[in-house]
Amino acid sequence: MEKTDKIYVAGHRGMVGSAIVRRLQKDGYNNIITRTSKELDLKDQAAVNAFFAQEKPDVVVLAAAKVGGIHANNVYRAQFLYENLMIESNVIHAAYESGVKKLLFLGSSCIYPKMAPQPLKEESLLTGPLEQTNEPYAIAKIAGIKLAESYRRQYGCNFISAMPTNLYGPNDNYDLNNSHVLPALIRKFHTAKVTNAPSVEVWGTGSPMREFLHVDDLADACYFLLKNYDEEMFVNIGTGEDLTIKALAEMIKEIVGYTGELKWNTDKPDGTPRKLMDVSRLHNMGWKHRIGLREGITAVYAEFAKSELAKG
Repeated sequence: MEKTDKIYVAGHRGMVGSAIVRRLQKDGYNNIITRTSKELDLKDQAAVNAFFAQEKPDVVVLAAAKVGGIHANNVYRAQFLYENLMIESNVIHAAYESGVKKLLFLGSSCIYPKMAPQPLKEESLLTGPLEQTNEPYAIAKIAGIKLAESYRRQYGCNFISAMPTNLYGPNDNYDLNNSHVLPALIRKFHTAKVTNAPSVEVWGTGSPMREFLHVDDLADACYFLLKNYDEEMFVNIGTGEDLTIKALAEMIKEIVGYTGELKWNTDKPDGTPRKLMDVSRLHNMGWKHRIGLREGITAVYAEFAKSELAKG
């Protein structure tokens, strides 16, 4: 990647896309092009083709996706499958047609089989059934990986893919109906603290293990891969460390300063028992995360509390 390269970041308003834009700008990559979903509907093939023909980006980071938590993934199954398939098919094909030098496709750790051996190695892809609740989203992301891989094999495109673990950080989604577990817990504990609620309900048993990566670390890993990686196999991005949802809830409760009780609603689904990434390939290339979980959540909560205060 050259400093003069025109870089298109799809999904620049999302948590991941905005972090990647910040990381590129930090190193002096200022020829960045973006479009909001109103300006460019990535599900519209003709519009995407026209955009690529006009702008001719050198590098593409595909961070745009229809995303949500366990509830949204399970309820909006057709939407999650259709919209994600359309977005990645249109962008990857247009990138090939317009001669893009390098493309990075971002997937999700839910691509792995529900009972794949832990930690999750890249080689475990397609070795067993997926977790039912988010199967449509996972299928779409697997299709994206295979698109990037197939365009590389057939046309020699320098298209790479990366699979981040669970993410959190600036620009996260705190809507309780469709957010992920970490921001949902921050909102729940904050609301309970402000309203002096005696208890907070948390979904499931608290036993599933989860790994969390700060989005600024993800952006740094993506930047590293854009500069140093050119292989067919996708790359896991994570910390290689996990904790139970119960331990996470207790950590957030402490950071927020909530003193009430935790109530576990065991009628609600737990999801996959464990989803720890094997990040040895990335570590062997020389990249490792920098932001510890407690440090990261503390910073994120300070920002969240400030924005809630500003809302009045």
